[in-house]
Amino acid sequence: MSLHLIKLCVGVAKVETLERRVAKGDWLNVHTRNTPKRAVELEDGGSLYWVIKGSVVCRMPIADITTHGEGKASRCIIRLKPEVIRTALQGHRPFQGWRYLEPRNVPQDLSQAEATDLPDDLVRKLREAGAW
Repeated sequence: MSLHLIKLCVGVAKVETLERRVAKGDWLNVHTRNTPKRAVELEDGGSLYWVIKGSVVCRMPIADITTHGEGKASRCIIRLKPEVIRTALQGHRPFQGWRYLEPRNVPQDLSQAEATDLPDDLVRKLREAGAW
């Protein structure tokens, strides 16, 4: 089983916005200060799960992780594959940076049949009420 990362998608209000930006070639490189110590596990089929408006809504597979520079000047680039895979909504509180996400805690991927045109807020409320 692969290890995954989770990160807030700052500046994006809807998953459709992220999908449009990825289609243009944006958001494929995530720059971070710290290199994940478990990078080998992440590169072995891991994904970056995006939190948008308080819920995990999608993931992007990790292509590779590289570190540039040394010491305090070092920076990490997490390169993502250009595909946005929607997931079942899963609430998540705000946090800074990125966190590891163990396989047992990842939301399920949505198939094309399960993907809906309903607004995420409505889907979230339906799930919270147990009607979805």
